[in-house]
Amino acid sequence: MIQINDLLLNELGLGSLPTEERKNLLNHIYETLELRVGMRLADQMTNQQLDEFEKYFEAKDDKGAFNWLETNFPNYKDIVQEEFDKLKTEVAQSAPQILSAAQNNQADYQANNSINQPLNPNNQTNLQQPPLNQQPYPPAPGINNTGNQPPFSEPSSPNTPFQQPTQ
Repeated sequence: MIQINDLLLNELGLGSLPTEERKNLLNHIYETLELRVGMRLADQMTNQQLDEFEKYFEAKDDKGAFNWLETNFPNYKDIVQEEFDKLKTEVAQSAPQILSAAQNNQADYQANNSINQPLNPNNQTNLQQPPLNQQPYPPAPGINNTGNQPPFSEPSSPNTPFQQPTQ
């Protein structure tokens, strides 16, 4: 079973990321994997199959979606594993850049919030907020993070191809 958690980040050389960035990266990996698996499966489906599967998705019926996939695409777990392996390789190759960006973000944050900042003319400390939305990697396109369980995740099932990130 594929698990997307801190153990994966350690394996990829990213275990030293700050907590918030680890969480963001785990979510990004999960969403990217889900998107890639969905695209590969959709490419293999007929229009009728797409309509059938979409009904499970719209009803948020994860169990029904898994049953449908197992019936219509018995190799879908192989597709999940293939895409996961590709994604792991990509993230591992980018690990030095991700760590460097995280260190730069941390240094910028510390510099912007330093106690030793110069005083302004009114003798008050200059308080600056850290830059917003700086991440060492781009967000997954077209995915919103609503917390809803997507059709490819059913963490309680032993037959689940992968699990949603855990913190």
